[in-house]
Amino acid sequence: MPSQRTQEWMRTSLRTPGILIFGMVMAPCGWILNLTATVAPNWRTLNALPLRPSNEFIQQGIWEICRATSVETRADCTLQDTEYFGNQVIEVAQGLMVASLIVTLIGLAVAIPGVRCWTDRPNWLLAGLGGILIFLSGVMTIIPIAWYTHILKEVSTVSDTTDVRVGYCIILGYIGGIFEILGGFVMFIGICRCCGGKNRGEKLVEQVTGARFASRRQPARRVEVPSLDRARSEASSVPYSKDSLDEDVSFPRAKSPAARSANTSYGGRPYEADL
Repeated sequence: MPSQRTQEWMRTSLRTPGILIFGMVMAPCGWILNLTATVAPNWRTLNALPLRPSNEFIQQGIWEICRATSVETRADCTLQDTEYFGNQVIEVAQGLMVASLIVTLIGLAVAIPGVRCWTDRPNWLLAGLGGILIFLSGVMTIIPIAWYTHILKEVSTVSDTTDVRVGYCIILGYIGGIFEILGGFVMFIGICRCCGGKNRGEKLVEQVTGARFASRRQPARRVEVPSLDRARSEASSVPYSKDSLDEDVSFPRAKSPAARSANTSYGGRPYEADL
C-alpha cells in the first residue's frame, strides 16, 4: 500500500469547499456585529434612577454614556463619569475590541487569496492562517464581553434601587465573537487533510479513476468460435471424371483448335491417313 506522502489527491468538484464558504460568510457577519458592539453606547442600561423621572434611563458603553427617555428619540451623550471609565474592564475592553476588529480584517485579507474561488484548487495554507487570525479575533471579543457581564453591577457604584440591565451590545458581542470563532476554526481545519479528505472535498486518484472505469466496464460476451476439426467432405458439387482430368492436365496443347480439326474427318467421320 503506498504511503501517505506518495498518494495523490484530486478534488471531486470545482466548487469552493464548504468549510471555506462557511468561514468567509461567518467572519464578515461577526465583524459587523462586533463593530456595532464596540461603537454603540449600550453595554448596560441603568433604570429607576434616584431623583430622576421614571421614564429616564442611562446607557453606558465603553466610549460614551448617554441619557435618554422612553418618550423621546434623541439622547444626550455628553455625560462624563470618571469612575466608570477608570475601571480596568473598560480600558481592557477598549483595547481588545479595537484589536479584534483589526485582526479580523487582517485575517480576511490573508484568507481571501487562500480561498481563491476563481481557481480549481485553493491555497489551504493561506486559508488556514487566515482562519487562525479570525479565530483569535473572536476570542479577543469574547474576553471583554464575558468579563463585563460577570461584573455587570460592579463596574461603577450604583444605588441599591437602580435597575441594572444588560445592553444589546453585550448580546451582539457574544454573537459576533462566536461567529468569528466558528468561522475561523472551520477554516483552520482545512490546513490538514483529515477524514479521508472529506474536509477538503478530495478523494484519492485511485478511488476516483477506479470507480469510473468500473462503471464503464461491460460484461464479457461469449463468442462462439467454429471448430477446425470437422471431417472433410469428399463429395464435390462439380462432377469430374478421372479421364477428363488426365486429359486436361496431361495434354493441354492437344486440345487446341488446330489439333481437334486435324483429328476429325470431313462429315464428322474419323480421318485415316494413307500410309
